[in-house]
Amino acid sequence: MVQRFYLDTSVVGGVFDTEFEEYSTILMEKVKIGLIKAVISDVTEREIMKARKEVRDFFTSLPKSNVELIELTPEAIQLAQSYISEEVVGKTHIDDCLHIALATINHVDILVSWNFKHIVNIYRIRGYNSVNLKLGYPTLEIRSPKDIVQ
Repeated sequence: MVQRFYLDTSVVGGVFDTEFEEYSTILMEKVKIGLIKAVISDVTEREIMKARKEVRDFFTSLPKSNVELIELTPEAIQLAQSYISEEVVGKTHIDDCLHIALATINHVDILVSWNFKHIVNIYRIRGYNSVNLKLGYPTLEIRSPKDIVQ
């Protein structure tokens, strides 16, 4: 069975960033050949559409059969607000919380990000998962592309 990985914008954009390109490229190649299903939210799509043209073009070139698009829901907004009210992160990081909430609600296998400050951070991960458990949601596996492709 193909695993479903929620990818935030940093992973897609990472293909064009010298610091992140090696592991982002390997991960995205796995998406292209169908070893991984990329779960992309409309939040991610909105962020990508604000990115450089090469990032937008790369994103739109991904095989549609290997990408699952998910939509923001009131439930996800409410869960994201819970992360903020529980002070996992500050209110200015609502989009990061929306990524976590959407990945949680849609039961992805792993959320993948290069955002080490607000997402791929052990203290934040514990905070997000604490809120998830408190509200009856499953815990969420959160990793960087480097963690996954090694």
